[in-house]
Amino acid sequence: MFTAFLIKYAEIGVKGKNRYLFENALVQQIKYALKKCDGEFAVRKTDGRIYVDAVSDFDYEETVAGLQKVFGISGVCPMVYVEDEGFEKLGDAVVSYIDRVYPDKDRSFKVAARRARKNYPLNSMEMNAELGGLILDAYPEMRVDVHKPDILLNVEVRDKIYIYSETIPGPGGMPIGTGGKAMLLLSGGIDSPVAGWMIAKRGVKIDAVYFHAPPYTSERAKQKVVDLARKIAAYTGPIYLHVINFTDIQLYIYDKCPHDELTIIMRRYMMRIAEQIAKETECLGLVTGESIGQVASQTMNSLMATNEVCELPVYRPLIAFDKMDIVAVSEKIDTYETSIQPYEDCCTIFVAKHPVTKPNLNIIRRHEHNLDEKIDELVRTALDTDEVIVVR
Repeated sequence: MFTAFLIKYAEIGVKGKNRYLFENALVQQIKYALKKCDGEFAVRKTDGRIYVDAVSDFDYEETVAGLQKVFGISGVCPMVYVEDEGFEKLGDAVVSYIDRVYPDKDRSFKVAARRARKNYPLNSMEMNAELGGLILDAYPEMRVDVHKPDILLNVEVRDKIYIYSETIPGPGGMPIGTGGKAMLLLSGGIDSPVAGWMIAKRGVKIDAVYFHAPPYTSERAKQKVVDLARKIAAYTGPIYLHVINFTDIQLYIYDKCPHDELTIIMRRYMMRIAEQIAKETECLGLVTGESIGQVASQTMNSLMATNEVCELPVYRPLIAFDKMDIVAVSEKIDTYETSIQPYEDCCTIFVAKHPVTKPNLNIIRRHEHNLDEKIDELVRTALDTDEVIVVR
């Protein structure tokens, strides 16, 4: 029965004179999301509101699911339109709406009318009273509750009259692209996909880099990361996934450096390589899934040691999250089941039995000099053989 959707946004509404830029970006993201859905739609912005009109038959569930993945949307309200053909027709439409949407009539309700077009003969208070009376006459088992109603029936008089009563939650945040672009260090674990989703929720367009270590990691491990990127891309749009062959670099570090420092030194070279790709692709920062104290490489000392090699800022959306908080988000965005598949990434293969948790930067730098003979060449080869996968 629904023929349109009112799109609600929250944070965009507090923007100043540049609010229209965020609204326009949101409209474009909505159009992009709806291209994946069956049916044809018209997206329009008017009077500070965004509407999606169905101009053909469409799959309701698929359309709602698509809109729920658009950052910037705080709520999706399925609507029906009523032509302004007199109050009697409006009353019939409201009674019919209640009948079709709420088969169980043992509910409380409140009518919230809004007369945006001031030449309508009844004001908002009069509409509330008249329409409420018609509903009670038609369905005596219903009751009015103006404080905590089961049904909040919105009736808005604009160019047409809009009727809606449900707000389906959206993801919130800001439209993709309004916050710049960043490079996500994506592994096959639980944390980094969540970090990518969270930074994207703030309007940041993301690309990603994955460090692959064949034959120590399988093609299935690589496919797992592609699958995770695809889950995130459902919210962000296409992601350029850079697959870096890290095997020779890892083996060289393993051969030349103390084993309790392997994780830190490998991580420093991952950050160097990711930053190089980020600069070449005009990213404004790096994004990781690190959380303080979760593992040895994520102590404050270790994070300082990895940060030291970067010129670009490093964003860590999960920095103060507990693991269960991260798992909860991963379940919400449908990455958890993929993340826990038993395919190891390159980090877990070369983990020391007793990794250093408080690395001394001077000592780390000194041990990195053990790599001087070949490391620059290995890094250059890794960058030159970068495999780019466009994930949609």
